[in-house]
Order: sequence, then structure tokens, then C-alpha cells
Amino acid sequence: METESRIAMIAIVVEDMSCTAQMNQTLHEYGEYIIGRMGIPYRERNVSLISVAVDAPSDVISAMTGKLGNIDGLNVKTAYSKI
Repeated sequence: METESRIAMIAIVVEDMSCTAQMNQTLHEYGEYIIGRMGIPYRERNVSLISVAVDAPSDVISAMTGKLGNIDGLNVKTAYSKI
């Protein structure tokens, strides 16, 4: 039985730039589900704002955001589409 896919937007605030390698490795692990990604460095405040659009089963999205959320220096939130 195939799990229904969901569309979601993951917002990541990078507050500690030393964690970006670990973040990128985690995103790479889930690359097959990523529709697109946009990063905005906000140098004046020494943070980066990243949005990641995904199309994946809910459990995959939860696993990915859980791994990202456990990385010190990241603040992660997810918004799911009603579609």
C-alpha cells in the first residue's frame, strides 16, 4: 500500500553557521523529495533563512524535519498544504 504524498514548506533559520554541513547532508539524504530550495543569507544579523519545498509522505517529512530540528543552531518549522 502506497502512502499518500503531501506538499509542505519547511522553513529553516540557521542561527549558527557551523551547522550548515550537517544540515546540507540531511537535506541531501532526502533529495528525492525536495521540489526546490531557496536560501537567503542575512549578513547584517548573521543568520540564513532557508525555505525547502517538498512532496513526500507525511512520515518522511516528519523524519526529515525531526533530523533537522535536532541539529543545534537550526530553528525548523513546517507548513503542510491542504491538497
